[in-house]
Amino acid sequence: MTPYGSMCDDFAVSVHLATKMELPGRREPVLHFFESLQKGFPKMTDFERRENGDYALEEERESGSYRWVTLESRRLCLGYVNPPGLDEADDTAERILDVAPAHLDISPIDVEALDVMFTFDFMYAGNHDEVVAEALAVGNPLENLIQLPGSKVLNFEPAVMLALEENCRLQCRLNIETRTNAYQIRTGQFPEAPISVYFTVRQYWGKQSFKTYVDSFKNQRRIAQELVDSHIVPNVIQPLSQAISAK
Repeated sequence: MTPYGSMCDDFAVSVHLATKMELPGRREPVLHFFESLQKGFPKMTDFERRENGDYALEEERESGSYRWVTLESRRLCLGYVNPPGLDEADDTAERILDVAPAHLDISPIDVEALDVMFTFDFMYAGNHDEVVAEALAVGNPLENLIQLPGSKVLNFEPAVMLALEENCRLQCRLNIETRTNAYQIRTGQFPEAPISVYFTVRQYWGKQSFKTYVDSFKNQRRIAQELVDSHIVPNVIQPLSQAISAK
């Protein structure tokens, strides 16, 4: 189990490689790419073409721990949900990023950015925005506003983006996604759904020192873990977990 598995209901590491031009969508290169992935990851057996035209290859989800890859028109996405360890997630990402350029004709001149994202999901049947506000707004200047008599929090999804270098080519973003709507608050009927905390490290391509996507991934993954351990876990993940547990 990763060091984050016990902090939330589901934890995932994902990678998104965005391109400026459309990726191949023809039958032959698509099938060859996914067949090459199956050779390295034999449990990835669920292949489909979705209604929006995206292609997806996944492992079975029943165990709760699985790999997935999607090929969109201008983005290659991959991830590992509830990986046994970060090493396994790293190995998956590195192997796919290593073989993808040749199969999909991905040229460095065509790449827009590479994202490495950590996702923390908390299942909760209640007002998502209210519990996020209680976890993160108490003790700051917004506390009095969200505690106005007779008021109910309808939306509280904080987000912040930082440039990690002077040229702004390396960035990080924290954002929280809630799934409560006004109808649920009016009726008091809240289905169980995830509150998602996303932390992303993005490397814009073209003017960086990394020669391969694997090298860039390793650097971004290291930065992501350092920032998550030092800032996101103590200041976001733990307070949110405690607020949900107190309900």
